[in-house]
Amino acid sequence: MPLIPETRLFSVKNKLYKTAGAKLGAGVRICSSVQIRGIGDLTIGENTWVGHNCHIISACKIEIGKNVDIAPNVFFTTGSHHIDLVGDRVAGKGTQEAIKIGDGSWISAGSIILAGTSIGSKSIVAAGAVVKGEFPPNSLIGGVPAKLIKKLT
Repeated sequence: MPLIPETRLFSVKNKLYKTAGAKLGAGVRICSSVQIRGIGDLTIGENTWVGHNCHIISACKIEIGKNVDIAPNVFFTTGSHHIDLVGDRVAGKGTQEAIKIGDGSWISAGSIILAGTSIGSKSIVAAGAVVKGEFPPNSLIGGVPAKLIKKLT
């Protein structure tokens, strides 16, 4: 939505996203440079911020909780491929798995959230992490590939 100011007119943008089928809670703020693609089911809870230049590509369900902060340049994708060492391409049959981000979490800049990821509430994903898997609430997650660095107390 490049015609709409980056960090203004959130209610107008939300109406457009809702018209396209997104389920957005009250007070959701999505920057204009965010790109949302795919036919999947997108739900974003109330008072969540989606920062500059984020990409959300969904072939199935992406559920982002309430009060989540998503920094700039975060990439979400629900699609991948089976590895095929017999066929003509190693990227075999396409797959899709949901993504879930728990309430109150912080997804730091440049993170990549891959298909099949579930992040518990009040967790932090470190900048630049490549995340796949399930992580409990109150986790500090980081690295490539991402792992549990420590439990937050």
